[in-house]
Amino acid sequence: MPDKQTSDRNTRSRRGLLSVIFGRGAVALVLLLAQFGFVFVLFGRLQQYSVYVSGAVVVLSAVFLAYLLNTPSDPTVKLTWCFIVALVPVFGILLYLFITFDVGHRAEQKVLLRAVQESAGYMPRQEELMARIREQEPELAPIARYLADANNYAVYENTAVTYFPQGEAKYEAMLRELEKAERFIFLEYFIVEQGQMWDAVLEILSRKVLEGVDVRVLYDGTCSLLRLPASYPKTLQALGIQCRVFAPIRPFISTSYNNRDHRKILVIDGKVGITGGVNLADEYINRREKFGHWKDAAVMLRGEAVRTMTLMFLRLWDAGTKERIYEPYLDSPAAPEATAGYVIPYGDSPFDEERTGEMVYLDIIANARDYLYIMSPYLILDNQMLTALTFAARRGVDVRIILPGIPDKKYANLLAKGHYKALVGAGVKLYEYAPGFIHSKVFLCDGVKAVVGTVNLDYRSLYLNFECGAFLYKVPALRDILADFEDTFPRCHAVTAGDVAKQRLTTRLAAAVLKLAAPLM
Repeated sequence: MPDKQTSDRNTRSRRGLLSVIFGRGAVALVLLLAQFGFVFVLFGRLQQYSVYVSGAVVVLSAVFLAYLLNTPSDPTVKLTWCFIVALVPVFGILLYLFITFDVGHRAEQKVLLRAVQESAGYMPRQEELMARIREQEPELAPIARYLADANNYAVYENTAVTYFPQGEAKYEAMLRELEKAERFIFLEYFIVEQGQMWDAVLEILSRKVLEGVDVRVLYDGTCSLLRLPASYPKTLQALGIQCRVFAPIRPFISTSYNNRDHRKILVIDGKVGITGGVNLADEYINRREKFGHWKDAAVMLRGEAVRTMTLMFLRLWDAGTKERIYEPYLDSPAAPEATAGYVIPYGDSPFDEERTGEMVYLDIIANARDYLYIMSPYLILDNQMLTALTFAARRGVDVRIILPGIPDKKYANLLAKGHYKALVGAGVKLYEYAPGFIHSKVFLCDGVKAVVGTVNLDYRSLYLNFECGAFLYKVPALRDILADFEDTFPRCHAVTAGDVAKQRLTTRLAAAVLKLAAPLM
């Protein structure tokens, strides 16, 4: 039998192949082959008209590039499309139109946006609270207003926050809280995989169903490729557990495969909510080793702010149906927890015009004064994010970013290294986690604000996926987040200017080439 490492490598290879077959890769390949066919026909059979056709292609490309340069998208994204159109003009434009027109889930987009609009009335009215925040907490007021106006995400007091610096700690707390469930349990995860972690959770869920608890499980469709049988929803339904799969993978080409449900949400009775980077698979609690020691983070909310997490789950759960049943789950607010600070749970959707996850990060970076500490598994930056980080360091902010010492994706690691020179040159301090893989998505700023959630520093999280997080302001748990950073820094390799100068030429060339395609990965 093959050993575990060989099995994991084979699994990753199959996953990569399938993501190409059922994603943009298939479209790009088809159009590229068509481009070669077009050129063959053009110069073979239509040689006498080739000058006119070539002229038309040049004019079409020029018009498209003029249009593209005047769109509001990120400069790096524009550069990528300019390169593609220059390489394969006609079908590069067709690929752009295919993705821009969002072929595959226009209907889903309308349903979800309608669900958001119809559920807006379930968020609390906060005129008095916002007025008090503007007066007493002027640093919090702008981002609170943005999240309220852009996506109707409320700011809450009276919410206790517990920070988990490791997946093991989240797992233990999760099991304890699940045992207390009386009314309902909602689980929404990007990854669910059979093993020690999920088996223990499922055993509790099965018992709770027999006690009359409403249990619902929503997981991303990529799980059905390699981690769970395609029939697994029926297995759960036989246990009395309602189950839905978000965007299941099927053998046809569609842009819907490009927008994954990357969120991790657990809600229990509307009283307790947990989010963060930890999925429901054994590597997240180090029961299985994949890339050395796996370090992740999560937060547990207890109190009024759980209302938003409940609503976020229901919106996506209901998006695939005609159901709009919110009252039984939002009729009784969670008991307030007497604690300091404010909490704003929020989500990010690729279906609206807001890049909420990135805007929250950019706001934190722009307003940092003393220090900004970040943990992220990936560092695939657009122009805005790179400029914000380097400018923060240049104006004297102590900017530190912890990245994996053992990466899970070679291309992502190369892209990260492609930013090292600019970041280190500006004074940003980079750390690579020596024991293994960092999967935490944590921002901590000046000891007064933090974000713990699912949003990576890459194009997929910032532009393409459904994501979520918790914005924390002056809550006591910030001390625990700071302690986690202070405990982690000594276990990292600090990247120096000398390290950057010693980068291999092949690494630099590979990073440069990959940057051209980074927005499409």
